[in-house]
Amino acid sequence: MTSQTTKPVSVMGLGVGAFTQGMLRVLRENGAEVTTYLTRDYAHLPPSLEGPAFTMDQVPDPSALVERYQVDFLLPMSIDWAHTAWGESLSRRNTPILSPTGEAMKIERDRDFAKELCHQYGIRFPQSVVARNRLEATAFLEADPRPYVIKNPLCSPGSPIHTILCETAEDTRSWLEHLNYAEGVFLQQFMGNQEASHVALVSHGEIHSLVTNQEYKRAFTGNMGIIAGAPLGGIVEADPQDRYGLARELLEPLRPWLERVDYHGPIQVTAVRKEGAWHVLEYNIRLGLMCGPIILRMLQDPVATLHAVVHNRPTPIRFHPERRFACSVTLAGYGYPFIQVHGPELPLEVTEPFDCDVWWNEIKEDPCGRRYATGHRIADVVGISETFEGAITQAYRNIAKIRCLASYYRTDIGQSGWPAF
Repeated sequence: MTSQTTKPVSVMGLGVGAFTQGMLRVLRENGAEVTTYLTRDYAHLPPSLEGPAFTMDQVPDPSALVERYQVDFLLPMSIDWAHTAWGESLSRRNTPILSPTGEAMKIERDRDFAKELCHQYGIRFPQSVVARNRLEATAFLEADPRPYVIKNPLCSPGSPIHTILCETAEDTRSWLEHLNYAEGVFLQQFMGNQEASHVALVSHGEIHSLVTNQEYKRAFTGNMGIIAGAPLGGIVEADPQDRYGLARELLEPLRPWLERVDYHGPIQVTAVRKEGAWHVLEYNIRLGLMCGPIILRMLQDPVATLHAVVHNRPTPIRFHPERRFACSVTLAGYGYPFIQVHGPELPLEVTEPFDCDVWWNEIKEDPCGRRYATGHRIADVVGISETFEGAITQAYRNIAKIRCLASYYRTDIGQSGWPAF
């Protein structure tokens, strides 16, 4: 009599830092074998705590690692993988990727493409324009003097322009003198602060709602300071029924396009509510965001769920009933969010054991096991609970257990109201 064992699903993350570690930890704890191809030159330690991790210097092309570890699917944290020197060879392997490819990527990559897609399918989108240079941008503002959110036309972590939120026309005019116009500029009308996002999985022709969330993008408590490079925290609510209508208004109308480009994978829409209606701010096509690891923690079988999506199969979505809300709080390090300001590597101290998820970011470990902060974002601390209040309490109780000189965190995650619309 012989017994058969099923090979564990093998997942390779493409990324660094806390978001990569969080995704891989949840998948590993649910039975997957995980590895990481480290796509940037910092925050390498956290993913390596979950499984083998390789730098681009060690392995110039991850295709060999895909073969060695018999990877079942790839999990990118950024859309930039497709524009790397090794992106084409990786695509030729036909290893499933938890990301749309080809034209489908343009809904995130090209902001003007997303705007035109919304216009085509009757989805509200703020007045927006792409200007090639300062003269065109200034002329547009003079013709229609409103406050605008300034963005790069092409979305990428390496974009010359990162989001600048202007609340008056004069704010906008001042910034237009100080931009890098190498790729032009995308001006999107400022519509207020009643903002939320909705994340869904598209598979086998169905749009499966997952969560609605709010990200705290400004650097300091009270929604003060600049828009940081990544959120300083957020609130996530399991929302398979789309109770706030974001999927119904902003994703469902895209079905003809989703079918035409054979879209399967995650999709997130970020929107603002104005005069009782949602308006799209942008779309994202990856789970490698603040709420990605949280979603996996909320699902009963995250490995099987993602495996079904990458193969474009029917995808049953089952949540843990007691994991309805999550609160994420980021511990920021010396100089953040002004990343040109650098300090020394500062020692990290954990005063007592954690009782929630803590995903590390820019840290290192010495041979004696002592840890040090090496950059601007130290950790993401996540509380998950059946209640909104319980998730917030758990996150703040645990972030207080971490000590690092000159670090800080926002003390008001959730206090702006949930929902804020």
